[in-house]
Amino acid sequence: MNASDAGEPATPGAAEAPWTVGRLLTWTTGWLASRGSESPRLDAEVLLAHVRACPRIALYTAFGETVPDGERARFRDLVRRRGAGEPVAYLVGHREFFSLAFSVSPAVLVPRPETEGLVVRAIDLCRAAPPGMRLLDVGTGSGAIAVAIAKHVTTARLVATDISPEAIAVARDNAGRHGVADRIEFVTCDLVPSGGPWDVVVSNPPYVREDEFPSLPPDVRLHEPRTALVAGPTGVEVVIRLVDAAARSLVPGGWLLVEIGPNVVAAAEAAIAARTELAPEPTLRDLAGHPRIVQARRR
Repeated sequence: MNASDAGEPATPGAAEAPWTVGRLLTWTTGWLASRGSESPRLDAEVLLAHVRACPRIALYTAFGETVPDGERARFRDLVRRRGAGEPVAYLVGHREFFSLAFSVSPAVLVPRPETEGLVVRAIDLCRAAPPGMRLLDVGTGSGAIAVAIAKHVTTARLVATDISPEAIAVARDNAGRHGVADRIEFVTCDLVPSGGPWDVVVSNPPYVREDEFPSLPPDVRLHEPRTALVAGPTGVEVVIRLVDAAARSLVPGGWLLVEIGPNVVAAAEAAIAARTELAPEPTLRDLAGHPRIVQARRR
C-alpha cells in the first residue's frame, strides 16, 4: 500500500518508527497538502480526533501515543476520501457553526464562517424587537441559521423553510439536538410559506452563477448540493424572487437580510432598489472585507 492509495506510507516494519499521533498527523498533513487541501493540518486533526472519539485538542497531549491498527485503518480510509475531495464535514458528520455542533449530510450545504455575520445581525435586530417577534429563515439547509438565532433569542418565534425534505429532516434533527425544536416550525416549501407577516426574513440562498460553477473547489462542486449553490445564469434569480416575496410579507418596518456573494452584490442591491415597498439599507461586509449581507426595510 502506498501513499497515493491510502494517505499513509506502507506499514512500517519492526526497525521503523511506530505510527504515533504526532507522526501520523505530520505525514497526513503533507499528503493532503499535495492533494490540494486548503487546510491540510486542520483536516488531518479533525479526522483523527473523530476516529479516536476525542476532542481535537486532546491530540496535542497524545503526540507520543501509538495509534492502534484498527484506528489507523479507519483514519486511512477517511484520509483517502478527503484526498479524493469529500468535505471533512460530511466525512465526520458534523460542522461547528456559531460555537454549536451541527449534523450535516450531502443533503445540505456545509455551514460557512461567513454566514455567522448574518446570524449576528439577525440576533441584534431580534433583541431590539418586542417579545414574540416572528422570524423567517428561507432555505434553512442544516438549520444552522435558525437554530443559532433561536439559541440566543428565546422570545422569538421562528419558521424555517427549505424545498428539500431531506434538508428539513437534517434541520429538524439539529433543532432537537440544541433544545430549540419547540420554537422553530419547519416547512417544506419553495421560499416563503403561507402565513406571516414577518418581522425579519433572513436567507442564505443560492447565489452562484452557472458560469461560475465549474470553477468552484472540487469538494464543493462535486459533493455539496448543486441546487443550494447555483441560482441560474445571473446568480440573483432566487434573490429577486425572495425580495419580491419579502416586499409582500414583511410587516411595516420589518427587515430583510440576505447573504450574497461579492460577484452579485450590485445585482442584489438593484433588485431591492426596484421594489418601492422596500427601503435599501447599507450592505454589510464580512471579516475579509467582502460585501456579504444586503439589507432592506419594509417602508
